[in-house]
Amino acid sequence: MGRATLFLAREGYRRRRLADMARLLPLLGLALFLVPVLDAEDGLTAAMLIYLFAVWGGLIALSALVARLLCRSGAMDDAVRAPEDAP
Repeated sequence: MGRATLFLAREGYRRRRLADMARLLPLLGLALFLVPVLDAEDGLTAAMLIYLFAVWGGLIALSALVARLLCRSGAMDDAVRAPEDAP
């Protein structure tokens, strides 16, 4: 007898991974913002400020991209419908 294969729908799998990425973005941002703290012996330098603004801008762009992909995949529709179905 053959073993049953586990098949995950491609769209649902992608949607869950995008939602996971959206949940991990704040942790990634925290880690990237704390990197200058490790090298802050001489105080805040111009290079550190440029790094912080670059990380900030990158996080904004990445979160906008993830939000756009989540909206396209229909994950936001599922989140809007969920409260209505609750008793």
